[in-house]
Amino acid sequence: MVKEFEYRGVALADLEKMPIDKLRGLLGARQRRSLKRGVTDGKRKVIARMRAARAAAAAADAAAGEARDGGGGAPPRIRTHLRDLIVLPFMVGTTVHVYNGKEFKEIEVKPEMIGHYIGEYSLSGRRVSHGAPGVGASRSSLYVPLK
Repeated sequence: MVKEFEYRGVALADLEKMPIDKLRGLLGARQRRSLKRGVTDGKRKVIARMRAARAAAAAADAAAGEARDGGGGAPPRIRTHLRDLIVLPFMVGTTVHVYNGKEFKEIEVKPEMIGHYIGEYSLSGRRVSHGAPGVGASRSSLYVPLK
């Protein structure tokens, strides 16, 4: 038996129907404050693109029906530099490409991500592994005979 996802005791279907004011009460303090201060124009554009992508995917699936396997074509790519965008219930199921400072990392939004920032899933730093020092790296290595 598959357990249905719940966010703080509320089912995903109910979260999607819930107004933003009630949803804000379920989130953590930092997310509540961010949403209370308002949504910037950049975030509003990304949210609109996510809604459009989700609607297009639903329309393609409905048009494809059960006659074809795999559904419609590829969903539109949503690319963003906004790492501080909070994952809300309507975003579940969309794919976002988030910039990590070097490249865009593909992130599929899952129900467990609700309330987190999308930047948390596109790591911007990686572990540094240093190699051996090269010739001329220190005073003593200047006199190493070359082969």
